[in-house]
Amino acid sequence: MRSWFAAAFGAVALVLHLGGGTVRSHDGHNHGDEANAVPAVTAPRGTSSTDALELVAVARGGVLTIFLDHRDTNEPVSDAVIQAETPEGAATAVPMPDGSYRLDARWSERPGEHEVLFNVAVGAASDIFPVTLVVAPPPAQEIRTGFAAWSAGLAVAHDFRQHIRQADPMPLLIGGGGFMLGIAVTLLLRARRFVPAVAILMLAVILLFGSPVLAQDGRNQRDAAPSTPMAAVGTQDLARRLPSGSVFVPKPTQRVLTVRTVVTTSDILSRSTELPGRIIPDPNGSGVVQSSVGGRISPPSSGLFPRLGTRVTKGEVLAYVTPPVQAVDMSDMRQRQGELDQQIAIVERRVERYKKLAPGGAVSQVQLDEAQAELKGLSDRRAALDGIRLQSEALTAPVSGVVAEANAVAGQMASPGAMVFQIVDPSRLWVEALSFDALASTQDATARMADGRMLTLKYQGAGLADRSQAVPMHFAVQGAPPELRTGQFITVLAVTNAQEKGLALPRASVVRGSNGQNIIYEHTKPEFFEPREVQVESLDAGRVLVVSGAGPGKRIVTQGAELLNQVR
Repeated sequence: MRSWFAAAFGAVALVLHLGGGTVRSHDGHNHGDEANAVPAVTAPRGTSSTDALELVAVARGGVLTIFLDHRDTNEPVSDAVIQAETPEGAATAVPMPDGSYRLDARWSERPGEHEVLFNVAVGAASDIFPVTLVVAPPPAQEIRTGFAAWSAGLAVAHDFRQHIRQADPMPLLIGGGGFMLGIAVTLLLRARRFVPAVAILMLAVILLFGSPVLAQDGRNQRDAAPSTPMAAVGTQDLARRLPSGSVFVPKPTQRVLTVRTVVTTSDILSRSTELPGRIIPDPNGSGVVQSSVGGRISPPSSGLFPRLGTRVTKGEVLAYVTPPVQAVDMSDMRQRQGELDQQIAIVERRVERYKKLAPGGAVSQVQLDEAQAELKGLSDRRAALDGIRLQSEALTAPVSGVVAEANAVAGQMASPGAMVFQIVDPSRLWVEALSFDALASTQDATARMADGRMLTLKYQGAGLADRSQAVPMHFAVQGAPPELRTGQFITVLAVTNAQEKGLALPRASVVRGSNGQNIIYEHTKPEFFEPREVQVESLDAGRVLVVSGAGPGKRIVTQGAELLNQVR
């Protein structure tokens, strides 16, 4: 007896203690949110497509939103003229800023099937798109019919619970009520009247435990059903992954994600290989400035050496080199100068004498001319010997360009053949790559910089002599960026002689699935994408070769595949 009494009393007291009907959720969950959760709703829509275009019409709130895209690339068409034959007559769609088209369609709010014929003109071409819109009846009517009686009964229980809550009974009254109810249940159990006892407990649970959620839901459905159907709760369709694995992506979401596709074709493809390379100057657009004799370097007439990065023109004087004169050389020069001075004096007297004798015919004119020529030669030799100590070698720019290297310091001694300046034309740069494979000769290539940017290379030639068992190849850089520097290391992607037949896709088309398998997404319907497991091999820097898993003529996503893969 005591055990039945204690059990019944504890059960009833527990029910009364649960807060007068409020459901207490454990940490991390909110049962009220689960009750109010709205399932995913898709607005009525219709699709139609031709070989060039595809059209999607979405009905919501008495308005028909039309999306027109190129079928092969999924690019939006925003310059079309769309006319529609609707159940209420002809109408013209209005272009919207987001690239879609708007058509007022109050008839789309009526349940049933609606046939619409769209006449689309893009430029000089026009197509007809038949579309069928299926509008389902509002599910709120079914909810009212099915739960009308249940909602009425729960509303009464809800009012009773609200009356108790507003009265705010004292804990003593709550405990007393629970005590009396426990005595009643115990007496029924002693009399072996289990059914009435269970009925009393269930009534307590319904009134004080289940009624807040159910009665509130029933009252909300009863009050909101006439004006707010469930189909109109959502303001937009949401992208989601279906149980089959395909991904539903509405057209507005595709526009935001910039989803683009390409139709696959089978072709003969050449593989590429990666080669180490570095930037070198164009031999015809660069040069070095060297000293032919040893001497001391001095600045040009401006008094300043050209700095690194300074643009110079061909023939411009960049520096001077003055050769030094040794002590022994000075002694020899003085001795030579003395000999020349002596010879000059002798020849000068001879010339004077011949000039006096020439008019009388004692000396011929030929002898006079020879003496004068000898005197001039001796004077020139003497003048050249005097200028040796003062004459400097001018270092001039061999080509026009930018100073890429400068080793000039005032007073520095330069040895013969030493490079003082290097001039490079930054718009004329080459790439020297080392090839270890048999490459397709006379083929252009591409190069990848450290930051991922690509360069276009034009084939110039290849060497025949091995350099560390590698053949050097030269390429000219087309449209070299200004920040490119000589000596910079890059990766050259050159075409090999190996060829294969298959499908080529951009590397961005291939993503990783949850199981680690390579996946591409096929655009099967205007708003549906199917994942396909594929096996791929590297083809070049930007493309992969599809070995298996996809065939020609399929629309494969080339941009936005990574974002589609994240839809859940």
